[in-house]
Order: sequence, then C-alpha cells, then structure tokens
Amino acid sequence: MENFGVKSRQGGKREAVDVEIKPCSPPSPSHLPSAWRGFGRKLTLLLPYVWPKGTAALQGLVLLCVGLLAAERLVNVLVPVYSKNIVNELSSGGGWTSLIATVCIYTLLKFLQGGGAGTSGFISNLRQFLWIRVQQFTSRGVQLRLFSHLHNLSLRWHLDRRTGDVLRSVDRGTSSINNLLSYILFSILPTICDIIIAIVYFVSYFNVWFGLIVFTCMVLYLTFTILITEWRTKYRREMNTQDNDAKSRAVDSLLNFETVKYYSAEDYEVRCFEEAILKYQQCEWKSSASLALLNQTQNIIIGSGLLAGSLLCSHLVSDGQFQVGDYVLFGTYIIQLYTPLNWFGTYYRLIQSSFVDMENMLALLTEKKEVLDAEDAQDLQLTAGQVEFDRVCFNYVPGMEVLRHVTFTVEAGQTVALVGPSGSGKSSILRLLFRFYDPQSGCIRIDGQDISKVHLSSLRSFIGVVPQDTVLFNDTIGNNIRYSRISATDQEVEGAAIAADIHNRILELPQGYDTEVGERGLKLSGGEKQRVAIARTILKEPQIILLDEATSSLDTQTERNIQASLAKVCITRTTIVVAHRLSTIVRADQILVVHNGHVAERGRHEELLLQGGLYAAMWMKQQKTLNGPTTETHINNQAQET
Repeated sequence: MENFGVKSRQGGKREAVDVEIKPCSPPSPSHLPSAWRGFGRKLTLLLPYVWPKGTAALQGLVLLCVGLLAAERLVNVLVPVYSKNIVNELSSGGGWTSLIATVCIYTLLKFLQGGGAGTSGFISNLRQFLWIRVQQFTSRGVQLRLFSHLHNLSLRWHLDRRTGDVLRSVDRGTSSINNLLSYILFSILPTICDIIIAIVYFVSYFNVWFGLIVFTCMVLYLTFTILITEWRTKYRREMNTQDNDAKSRAVDSLLNFETVKYYSAEDYEVRCFEEAILKYQQCEWKSSASLALLNQTQNIIIGSGLLAGSLLCSHLVSDGQFQVGDYVLFGTYIIQLYTPLNWFGTYYRLIQSSFVDMENMLALLTEKKEVLDAEDAQDLQLTAGQVEFDRVCFNYVPGMEVLRHVTFTVEAGQTVALVGPSGSGKSSILRLLFRFYDPQSGCIRIDGQDISKVHLSSLRSFIGVVPQDTVLFNDTIGNNIRYSRISATDQEVEGAAIAADIHNRILELPQGYDTEVGERGLKLSGGEKQRVAIARTILKEPQIILLDEATSSLDTQTERNIQASLAKVCITRTTIVVAHRLSTIVRADQILVVHNGHVAERGRHEELLLQGGLYAAMWMKQQKTLNGPTTETHINNQAQET
C-alpha cells in the first residue's frame, strides 16, 4: 500500500489527504462484454433525439425519408424485372417500337436506383439530403446533453478526470452518433428487407431451390460476419484505449509545457508519446488484419452462392425451362442483392465500432452527479448573510476525515479568517459552503436555511469566490472580468478593474481590455491573473465573499492596495478568508485556527496572541521570518499598532 497526497497537476489546490492505492489492472478486452450488450438501453438513449418532438417540419422529414426508403425497395425489385423483359423482347425479335416504353421505364428505374448500392441513385441522394436536418437535430441534442451533464458533475470528478481522455471520448462518441442511426435505419433494415423480398420472389417466380440457395448464402454470410466481427471487437477496444492514452499523454504534456521546459524533458516527452503511438499502431494492425480475414470469408461465401445459383439457372435455360431473360433476371437480382449485402457487413462493423466508440461517452452520460438539488428545494432567501457551520464532518475518502465536528458562525457583514497549516481543512470549508461537496454529517446554514435544501443556482448566485490558483479563459481581459456578470457594461468592467488595482496595467497593454490572455491566462503574470479574478468577483457583487489566499501572488504594495479595495467591497458583506500570511487578516472580526480538521482556537488577533497558543506560535514564526529574531513584547506592540 502506498499513501499519496491528493493534488492536481494542472493547478487547483486540494486538501492533502492519504489515499490507499490498491494495485489493479483493467479487464482484458477479450473478457469485455459484447458491444451489442445493452443495445436496447443505448437505442433508447438515442431515439428521443431522432423523433423531434414539437417540431412538425422535422417530423415530416422523418416520415418522408421512411417513405423514400420503401420506394427504394420497390425500385430494387422492378429493375431486374424490366431488364429481363428487354432481353426477352430482343431475343424474340420484337419490334423497336415495342421496346421504347420498356427501355424508358428501365432507364427511369435505374436513374431512381443509381448503382444499386443505395448510395448514388436519385431517391437515395434525396433521402440523404432531407435527413441532414434530422441528423443535425440528433447530434446537437446529444452534444448539448453531454456538455450540460459534464458541467453538472461534481468537483471530485473534474479533479480526477483526464482531459485528453474525456475529449477523445466525446469526439468519438458524437461522431458515432452522427452515423449510427443512419446505418441502422437506412442500411441494415433495408438490407434485411431486401433479403426477405428476394427469398420470397425467387421461391415464387423460379422454384424453391433458388430460394434455398439465397437463404443458405445469406445465413452463412450473416453468421460469419457477426461471429468474426464480435471476435475482433476486442482489438477495436484495445485500439480505442491506446488512442485515449496517446492523446491524453499529448494533451497533458502540452498543458504542462512550462514544466517540460524547466527540466529539459522534451526528448523524454517525445519518447513517451512515441511509445504510446507504437502501442496504438500494434492494436491498429491487429484490427486491420482481422478485418482482412473477414472480407475474404465474405467473398468466398458470396462467390459460392453466385456460382451455385448461376449453374442451376444455366441448366434450366439450356433445358428450355427458362428463357434467356430469366438468367439475366437471376444474375441482375442476385448481384444487386449482393451489393447491399457487402455493405451490410461493412455497416454491421461500423455500427459495432460506433457502439464501441459510444461506450466511453455513454459512461460519461451515466456518471452520477454527486451534488444534486433536493426534490423539494427552494431558492435561497438571503436577507442578511449569516453563515453557520453546525457540527460539520467531511472526508474525501471514507474513513479519513478532513473536518471533524466543525462549528462556527459568521454574522452578517463580518469578516472571518481561517488560518492553520496546509491540509488542515481550510479550503474544504469554502468548498462545502459553495456546495462543491456535501458533508457526511452536520449542517451548513445561510440565514437559517440549510444549503442542502436550496437550489444550487440560487446559492451560488449570492457567493463570490477568489481562488488561490486562478485559471482564465483564452479570451480578452475584458471578457474574463465580465464573465461573472455577462450583462455588465464596459464602465462597470473598468470600475471593477480599478477596484482590483489592475486598470492602469491593462491600459498599458497595446490592446487594452481587448488583450488576449492566452490559454489558462498564461500570457499574464500570477499577480495579474489574481487581480483579474478579484475584479471578476467584485463585478459579480455577491453578498457572501470567499477569499482563498486571494493576494498570495501579489507584491507588497499591490497587496496593500488590493487589501484596501477588498476592505471597501467587503465592509457590508459576509466574508470568509483563507490566509497563510497572518498580517493580512489582523483586522478580521474573528479568526479561526483550524488544526487537524477541527477549530482549535477562535477569537480576534489580540486575543489569540494573548492566549499564547497555536496562533501566537504561527504569528511569532512569521515575524521571525520577516524581521529576524524579535521579542514577544515587540510582536505584541506590532499587533497593537496594527
């Protein structure tokens, strides 16, 4: 067993907790269930997006496409029949005038049918064109649902996710949805219908032997196609897994390119990426080799059926039982049938691959939300802004408590500071108040209302957060500040920037507020990013403000300016501050010393110094670090002056 502190590589501080890591290995692809397992559940998930409820125009398109599909089946039967009629009339010496109508009808049918594969005829092209809007409706609906679902998942899931893996799963999943329903509705079902129609037609028009040849050939073809495709599914899954690993490695490396540069690890990253690509290509070769085996098997079955039927038909024509046109009818019909049958194998593989590609996306959609609105939830009615923690217990990992029976009250308009060593649970208190997590026991109230019984959206609308690690959108500075209140005017954005002491710095930039900050705000310094985050929170005008080391990246002068601005902003608002620099919170109405998950001391700055406990020891240690050795009397004098 190994113990690790839970941290985020891309930023985003987490409380240090011990996690037991048990060795495990992913299930072997050969032991994974069939891609068709849960077919009904998967199809049920997609069908609501196929039938566009409340949109009569799109519903009409769906019905029209189904009608065109039925018309294609009829045309497929008539083309061989008119081909036979033309041959019989030519062989019997019929006149030219009698052939005109037959040839024209045959040509029209071929125009409607196209090449016989259902991909190039007028009907097929028209159907594909009309289906575009329906397909877009389906794709849009699924993508919006998935995007919304990912945003509603818990902070715990987002801290544990692999961004590259998620992006690849979403990309492959949505791409597979774009084609899956088209394959099923317009390829597999029509091909099955064509097979049934062909068997009935051959038995009724020729004799039972032709129907038996077609039936046997089809059964063998479908059986071998399904068996071999199911067998090779494991190679597709392996390929997807290695593809995810390669892309995740690349994304993670690029997101942390600064760290790569610091340690001159470019060659190492390239080697790791190359190894991931090689593993992917090995799985890709296995998938391609098994596909070649399947194609050869299908060719042998189709060739055998064509040979048997052609020999039988030739024998009957030579005996005078059939006309020459009947041989043409058989050959035309059977080849016409084999063409979509070849596509059947392809589409079956594509459908199965789509299901495999959808598995990770469906897993994302079925990921349970950890923090939910209660069934009887109401909007938070904030009147004053009093915050109360009542015997709150919380853990990230069962059995390893981060907070133990934490109890305190922040009166409306007060400023309360949380201090203590790293990993003591300070940031967890802020996360619980914002409802990133729910406590295992105890209750958190705002103005007497249990926050677990109010709507999340209303709760968070009253709370503003300035995190320690600020991540900005790859957008302009102005839009990053405006993100907290999209409707804010330019004057309001500038006012918030002035309050955050960054307005003058923005004006010094060539493009001012239209300056792009780069991915995650990397074009700005740590202090600039933090001031943008403060401006964003000021613009939101929340009633409750949470500051998690909000000035940790600032120089002394800027910190003083920001502290003065924050003091003005927070003077009428309830404020909870997490701080390591004790000098920034000496004026707090109450200071809570959090140690080993519980509140060890509480009081004002002067009171805690006089107690001579944990806070006094922390204060003395910081003063020694800043000013060198000093006496306790001098420290107390400094506190009184402050």
